[in-house]
Parts: sequence; C-alpha cells; structure tokens
Amino acid sequence: MSGKTSVNPFSWHYADDQGVLVQSPTSWLFVSGQTAMSDEGEPQHPGDLRAQTELSLANVKTVLRAAGMSLADVVQLNTHVLDVDRFRVEAADVFEREFTAAGVSPPGVLSQVVKLGHPALVVEIDAIAVR
Repeated sequence: MSGKTSVNPFSWHYADDQGVLVQSPTSWLFVSGQTAMSDEGEPQHPGDLRAQTELSLANVKTVLRAAGMSLADVVQLNTHVLDVDRFRVEAADVFEREFTAAGVSPPGVLSQVVKLGHPALVVEIDAIAVR
C-alpha cells in the first residue's frame, strides 16, 4: 500500500506543494524548488548569493524535517543559479559544509538559468530524499 502526502511547512506556498511524501515500503520526498523566502513568503537578501544559498538550503531542511527526514536522506540535489561561476566562488562551500556534516554527497545538477520566479532571487534548490 502506498500513499502521497503534501508537505507544506510554509503557509505562503502557491499552486505547488513544498514537497510530496510518497510512502510505500520506502518513503520518497520530492522537495520543490526552495528559495530565500522568509516564513511569510517574502524574498530575503536581494542579490546576496551566499545568504540566499544558506536560506534556500535551510528551507530545504525545513521541508525535510516536516516529513521526518534530514539532509542525510537526500539522494539528489538540483541547484539553479543566475551565475554558476559566482556560485562556485561565493557559495559552493555551503553545500560542502552541510552535506559533509550530514555524511552524504548526493548527485545533482548545477545549472545557470536566465531568471528565477522572483526578480530578487539568485538561487533555487530542489531535492529528492529517500528513507
């Protein structure tokens, strides 16, 4: 028997869920793109790539926790930025620190995009976790 449960720790989500937990013998969590939004849905740290990366990843962790998971359960991580070269210099070490502490090194994608869903945003992170 399997089931799907919406995971929405933030009250501001729009048409999409922040995550969807699929439970069968194994639980899968699909975390939608998380950005540097406050708990109220306001963009934070305009233009500050490092601060936005920190908050975006913190928001991923919030969705994971809401589903009873952690970064240790992440099996794929996709990161979308406005400038890949800038990300590598200013913020890539945030991932190294957080995932080293979690004891995992998930595969994923680092992509440069033309723009994100709000003009103040410079990074968006989505993930898949399994437990």
